[in-house]
Amino acid sequence: MTDTTSIFIGAGPGGANPQRLELKRANRHGLIAGATGTGKTVTVQGIIEGFSAAGVPCFVADVKGDLSGLAMAGSPTAKNHEIFAARAREVGDEAWAYADTPVQFWDLYGEQGHPIRTTISEMGPLLLSRLMDLNDVQEGVLTIAFHVADKDGLLLLDLDDLQAMLVSCGERADELTTTYGNVSKQSIGTIQRSLLQLRSQGGEHFFGEPALDMDDFIGVDDKGRGIVNVLAADKLMASPKLYATFLLWLMSELFEHLPEIGDPDKPKLCFFFDEAHLLFDNAPKALLEKIEQVVRLIRSNGVGIYFITQNPIDIPDTVAGQLGNRVQHALRAFTPRDQAAVKAAATTFRANPGVNVETAITELKVGEALVSLLLPDGSPSPVERTLIAPPCSRVGPVTPVERGVMISTDPIGSKYDTLIDRQSAEEILAGKAQEASAAAAEAAAKTEADKAAAAQAKADAVAAKEAERQRVANQREADRQAKLAERQAAAEAKAAANSPWNRAITSATRSASSAVGRQVANEVSKAVFGSSRGAGAGIIGGLMRGVLGGLFKGR
Repeated sequence: MTDTTSIFIGAGPGGANPQRLELKRANRHGLIAGATGTGKTVTVQGIIEGFSAAGVPCFVADVKGDLSGLAMAGSPTAKNHEIFAARAREVGDEAWAYADTPVQFWDLYGEQGHPIRTTISEMGPLLLSRLMDLNDVQEGVLTIAFHVADKDGLLLLDLDDLQAMLVSCGERADELTTTYGNVSKQSIGTIQRSLLQLRSQGGEHFFGEPALDMDDFIGVDDKGRGIVNVLAADKLMASPKLYATFLLWLMSELFEHLPEIGDPDKPKLCFFFDEAHLLFDNAPKALLEKIEQVVRLIRSNGVGIYFITQNPIDIPDTVAGQLGNRVQHALRAFTPRDQAAVKAAATTFRANPGVNVETAITELKVGEALVSLLLPDGSPSPVERTLIAPPCSRVGPVTPVERGVMISTDPIGSKYDTLIDRQSAEEILAGKAQEASAAAAEAAAKTEADKAAAAQAKADAVAAKEAERQRVANQREADRQAKLAERQAAAEAKAAANSPWNRAITSATRSASSAVGRQVANEVSKAVFGSSRGAGAGIIGGLMRGVLGGLFKGR
């Protein structure tokens, strides 16, 4: 049915009580729930087609691969053609016809679509802690690592950067503990092991550059139809935490990227979160608060979020209370939990006297649902039992060839296909480590040289001291030998003087000296006193002989 202000969801038999999703209220979020095999996927497909036709881009996680069929028009030769044609007539949808929807394919692993990447810094410590299942203490250490990286100007782009940053924090643990609080090497080791587990789940494909530009999610084709971004999630579902964390990150990025615009005439983007229970399973309080905040505030940015799950009680009350548009397919009441879910679902609808919700939920057929949508004035419509309108695109996956052609011809091109590895924390820290190692080697070499020089100087000093000691010893020995020679010479001289021959010569000399002295004295006396030999002459003569005798004796 043609209407530029709403999307036709379905109606009762004969077109009674048509249910239309008001575009102006589509940013008030929604819930599509029901047991497996009750028609949820076809309902989602039809709603996405309606948004695209109205010029509203969408994002949807394709868990089973069926939603890739949005890219291809349905076919009259398909096995479900007669069922769909009959349903279109039954609900009075005269404008129903097969048509394709503009699609862009994405894949975290880059296998079934363009790669989607973000950086470690953009993900942030809270979501990473959730992704790696860290406790509060370990989350605190991870937060410190982010803070230090930001302070030091280190880009955290991929898992290698984060791993290198954690190693650096471990080496600086004492310093960081003093400044920021306890940074234990045990916590860092636990985070490193969690990183290894994340790598084993393929998480390394998600982190890096080029990072996703949100503007590439928000576009229309040349006919004005909103482009539908289909994420291949069949492989991703093997890592449920990675899947849930990625979609929460994507919602958060949309919230931060898009400006606040209040309630527009139609949403800027509608976001479909399949297997929504994975987002809330074992989520810590801080993460639940963040989810609630994003869901509550993102509507003002023109984004509508639609949770798809099997059981409505999978959605916490704080979030479920913000989901204004509801489509409830059949639930099975086989277990106490199922029965509780039926009762809980029944209480979330605006009452309709003509519908016993609790009974109807268990009686709904495939392709039939209880529907309550927001009216133009913002109030919920009374719940109606509704036959869901058939989709116009193919129900079922596209072939690999069809997918390949669409990937190669869409507007994105090869923008994200080649990984870019620019200089970031890992390279910078490795460079610093090399510089530190070189400086340490240089210091060690200098220390060894200093040690060698000191040892040589010590050896030289010892040698000089030994040489001086030897010189002094030699001098002392020379002096001793000289003195010994002198004593020996003196002894020899004394011995010679005491020999009989020397004594005879000495005696003869003395006798001769005495005789000469007496003769000289007599001659002098004669010269002085004449030939007289008085008393004075005798005295003088004796005196002279004594003097002259002493002189000759000295010779």
